[in-house]
Amino acid sequence: MTDGEHRHIARDSLFVLADLRIDGIEGEHRIRVRNLSAGGLMAEGAFNVQRGQLVWTQLRNIGWVEGSVAWVQDSRFGIAFREDIDPRVVRTPLAAGETTPRYVRPPLSSLEQGALRKI
Repeated sequence: MTDGEHRHIARDSLFVLADLRIDGIEGEHRIRVRNLSAGGLMAEGAFNVQRGQLVWTQLRNIGWVEGSVAWVQDSRFGIAFREDIDPRVVRTPLAAGETTPRYVRPPLSSLEQGALRKI
């Protein structure tokens, strides 16, 4: 695909935090995912990446996804995934489970009818 053809791919605007591993650099870095499509994402972070650099992004409900930096502009950059993902899975809310921190409250809709009193 040419650069112009990439602009027609459907992408979802969102704000999700994710972790990023950069080839040749130790550790994980926190990024803000600004938009997401099946083939890649736009992220923002306060560190330097180079176009063509190999990266891995940990996306919620999917796990680590391999890709490469497609473009860089100031603190924003694009990542092209090696294999397509289903971006709807990333938007799916996390379910409460054994690993849910104790300070996370269940949604009000899960409470029994009548458990709340009217004021």
